Amino acid sequence: MKAVPVYFSLGTNQGDRRAQIDEALRRLDAAIGRPYEALSSIIETPSWGFAGPDFLNCVVRYRTARRPHTLLRICKRIERAMGRRETLEYDAEGRRIYHDRPIDIDILLYGDEHIDTPDLKIPHPLMRQRDFVMRPLEEILAQK
Repeated sequence: MKAVPVYFSLGTNQGDRRAQIDEALRRLDAAIGRPYEALSSIIETPSWGFAGPDFLNCVVRYRTARRPHTLLRICKRIERAMGRRETLEYDAEGRRIYHDRPIDIDILLYGDEHIDTPDLKIPHPLMRQRDFVMRPLEEILAQK
C-alpha cells in the first residue's frame, strides 16, 4: 500500500503539558516507524466540553502506509501508556462528558479516505466544531 498523509491532533491539560506533547510525538514516531513530516504551532486553549485546566494542542502530519484501524490502536496504546484512563460517560441527552487528560490523540484525516465504523470516523466528525483543532490543522495544511 502507498503511504498517505495522516493528520493527528494532540492535546493535554495535565502535568507538564509541553513534556506530554513531546513524549506523545516521540512515541508516535517510534510506533509509526518514522519521524513526523510537519508539526503545527502548539496553542493553549480553554477546556472544551467541561470545566478544567487549559489545554495545549497541536496537529502533526505523518506519511504512512499503516491502515487507519492500526493507527487507532497505536493512539489508544500511547494514551494508556501515558496515563490516560477513560470510561466513556454520557449525560441524560446523550452528549459525551469529557474529563481532564494527560494526552488525547485523535486521527483527523487519513489521505482522502472516509471511514465510518463504530470505533473510527474519518474525517473526525467534531473537528470543524473545535477551533483548537482547526487553527493548527489549517496552519499545517498551509505548509504543504
